[in-house]
Amino acid sequence: MFVALGHAGSDAYAGLESFPNPGIARVELVSDELSAVCPITSQPDFYTATIAYEPRDLCLESKSLKIYLSRFRDEGVFCEALAVQIRDEVATALELEQSAVQVTLRQKARGGITITAAV
Repeated sequence: MFVALGHAGSDAYAGLESFPNPGIARVELVSDELSAVCPITSQPDFYTATIAYEPRDLCLESKSLKIYLSRFRDEGVFCEALAVQIRDEVATALELEQSAVQVTLRQKARGGITITAAV
């Protein structure tokens, strides 16, 4: 049963949700709606996130991912640490090894520097 699907906002968020793999070999999800704040300066950082995985039994439900990513908007975290956290939590939700999930975060330029962190 999907908690988030079909509900507006994050009130229905129950974590990263999944559904049985219908036979897909590889999934790639891309979002440009991820933001967090610098843990030192509290300035906002905006990202394009790419999450790719090779599912075994489960696939990630996209609405729950959208709500999950929106929950970082007020968190102070470095780009590199955020990539690792997302990878680990997606792998756990899909019952996969961490090596089966690839996360790439491309931080939009701030101070003239763009960061890309991949794990």
